[in-house]
Amino acid sequence: MGIEVILASILFLIVGAGAGFFVRNSQAMKELNERKSKGDEIIEEAKEKAKDLAYKARKEAKEIAKEEKQNLDREISQRTKEIKEQEKEIAQKEAKLDSKLEETAKEKARLADKEADLEKAKRSADEERGRFKAKQEEIVVKLTEVAKLTEEQAKEELISLMEEDAKVDFSKRLVRLEEEAKEEAEERAKRIVGIAIQRFAGEHVAEKTISTVELPSDDVKGRLIGREGRNIRAFEQICGVDLIIDDTPEVVVISSFNVVRREIARQTILKLIADGRIHPAKIEEFHDKSKTEMEKQLLSLGEKAQMEIGVHGIHPEILKLVGALNWRTSYTQNQYQHAIEAAFICGAMAAEMGLNVKQARRAGLLHDIGKVLDASAEGSHAVTGADFAKKYGESPDIVHAIRAHHDDEKPESVLAHIVAAGDALSGARPGARKAMMESYVSRLTDIEEIVNSFEGVSKSYAISGGREVRVIVENNSVSDEQTVMLSRDIAKKIEEEMSYPGTIKITVVRETKAIGVAK
Repeated sequence: MGIEVILASILFLIVGAGAGFFVRNSQAMKELNERKSKGDEIIEEAKEKAKDLAYKARKEAKEIAKEEKQNLDREISQRTKEIKEQEKEIAQKEAKLDSKLEETAKEKARLADKEADLEKAKRSADEERGRFKAKQEEIVVKLTEVAKLTEEQAKEELISLMEEDAKVDFSKRLVRLEEEAKEEAEERAKRIVGIAIQRFAGEHVAEKTISTVELPSDDVKGRLIGREGRNIRAFEQICGVDLIIDDTPEVVVISSFNVVRREIARQTILKLIADGRIHPAKIEEFHDKSKTEMEKQLLSLGEKAQMEIGVHGIHPEILKLVGALNWRTSYTQNQYQHAIEAAFICGAMAAEMGLNVKQARRAGLLHDIGKVLDASAEGSHAVTGADFAKKYGESPDIVHAIRAHHDDEKPESVLAHIVAAGDALSGARPGARKAMMESYVSRLTDIEEIVNSFEGVSKSYAISGGREVRVIVENNSVSDEQTVMLSRDIAKKIEEEMSYPGTIKITVVRETKAIGVAK
């Protein structure tokens, strides 16, 4: 009984253990299946995410490609626009060149007509010379018969008489031709000088009519030009100057004959660069600001000059012109300093003569204000300056002195002569216009030596800093008609043997003295 119980217990344990193993194995299989199912789900989810990522990548690639294409299209459009602008500019230059070529052709045609006229005149002169020769032979025959002279003697006497007559006639005709040439020369000179300045602005003209502005970088050039040239057109219209933007790196050029307007434009550009915003509204704003600042500066300089010479009551608009002289030069002499210096010289001469010193200084200070007036004003700088001074209340004596200091009007007062002399002394004194004393004296000496080398010259004086020569000739050696030829011969020899700035005026003086004795 006991053994059976033991065997039954062992069997029960064996059956229980087998059942437990079966149960555990079944659970393990179930867990394995669940994990396999989850793995499949994760794989499927990964595949879906991979598909989404691939789709997004393709989409982003397409967007990037589209954006790059748009950028490329914009760049191509911009380049195309620039090319069209360059083509337009080239077409304009070609049109200007065609216009100049057409003008040159017209000028050649006009010269050809003149050559034809000259040829005709030459033929006429040859015919006249033939008739003259025949007449001469006839006169020789008659003289031989009447005077009972040999042909050679008559010929010599006739030639001598004719030479004297020809010289007189030639001198008279030369004077008449010179007068006619002066009338025609002024009109032609203006046109020729205008064309020459347009075709070639030399160093002297360039430094007096342009200002350069340095840029922080070449990118600023494009901003100054603006879209389709909007900014540069607005700038030129508002400032009244020409803005030249070329290939020179980091530099733009402002061109204008009006020195004040050019300086205002320069200040406007500097303000635009400093601000960084460049468009028509800002250009106008900064131009107005620069103009106000410049007017204050001009007025300040004018008031300083007024106080320095000890006068008062000059109108502010006139004082602005005096201040503007600070940007003008003549043969490198600053015209603001020249005006102050001329004022002191005029005052000193007036003091020596017992005249009104302050009036003389006032006239000396204002004599050159016409140099900074707008080019639209008609007349020389002396005339325009006088008209401006009259407009703003200067006295008739001051106005006349300004107008007459370059003989645009005949000086009719002592003050007018003082101002003319003060202007000449300030401009012609040694050192005023960068001339060394030695070269200055040497030039005057050379001029007088050349003049004194001519036969019949008694004395000569180089005056006005060598810009004029007075020649005194002997009454018995040189006739009135011969003075014309002598002045031309002297001028020609000076041109050949000397170099000098400007012009030299030759004035030949011949006096006739009659002496009577009463007994």
